Amino acid sequence: MKKALIPFVFVTFFWGFPLQLLAQFTAEELAEREKWEKFLEDAKITEFSQPLSEREARTEPWRLRLEKDGVTRYAWWKNVEGRVKGFLEGWKWEIAAYRLDKLLGLNMVPPCIEKRFQEERGSCSLEIDIKMMYRELMEQNIEIPPQYAHSTLRAVFLMRTWDNLIANEDRNWGDILITEDWRVILIDHSRTFRTSKKSKTRLIYEGKGEKEPIMELPRIFVENLKGLTFETIRDAVGDYLKDKEIEAVLIRRDLMLKEIERLIEKFGEDKFLYSQEIYLNILDGVRARH
Repeated sequence: MKKALIPFVFVTFFWGFPLQLLAQFTAEELAEREKWEKFLEDAKITEFSQPLSEREARTEPWRLRLEKDGVTRYAWWKNVEGRVKGFLEGWKWEIAAYRLDKLLGLNMVPPCIEKRFQEERGSCSLEIDIKMMYRELMEQNIEIPPQYAHSTLRAVFLMRTWDNLIANEDRNWGDILITEDWRVILIDHSRTFRTSKKSKTRLIYEGKGEKEPIMELPRIFVENLKGLTFETIRDAVGDYLKDKEIEAVLIRRDLMLKEIERLIEKFGEDKFLYSQEIYLNILDGVRARH
């Protein structure tokens, strides 16, 4: 397993810089999610290929060219299922991850639906225009512009909390996309929703000594975590998760809430939990000046 995880980052926070909110997709993009879900479902496949090397994508996804009503977009399709090359994979978990992302208001996972290709069922995820993968940033030693350091770090904290919840045991630099304006988008969730004893007793990201992999979270996201129930998850994900997988999510949610309580005690509630409304006002001010 390639466990090339994002290293700890220590930055100075500056007021007046454009701070990213909970959603990494913009408000305009979020408003169009249902439109793109419908597009993915109905669009005709006009071209297809497997352009990625095994290093880039061990699940061998297909890149589809989709067309509908004069609109052309690309998407990634996979139908991997079962134990593949030593790892448990599942295309249904891609769809479940997207739906759970929406339920929580995380808004970091691209639209993903079920679509038939070559007579097979599989997941189909909308391709997102990006600046680079996180892999390029690390391998080429690209510095994050200081005005985006805070928002990028917060996105990393959210990502780690998300991966804790869904037991994503294979987050690597190629699964983290960076947009032109340094927003963080998360892809590739076919190795998630584990139900092993280990996945239900230990979180992937836990504090060790002085190092803390999660140092801030949006207050509203924590409240949404608290509000998860078996019924709300089932309603959101449909048949794409088994009962035992939903139950495992809730067990990890409880573990995560205990970890959050510890971090609040360590850092203080006002420092660990931030309010979305405050940063909406800051962002409005930044936009007004530009």
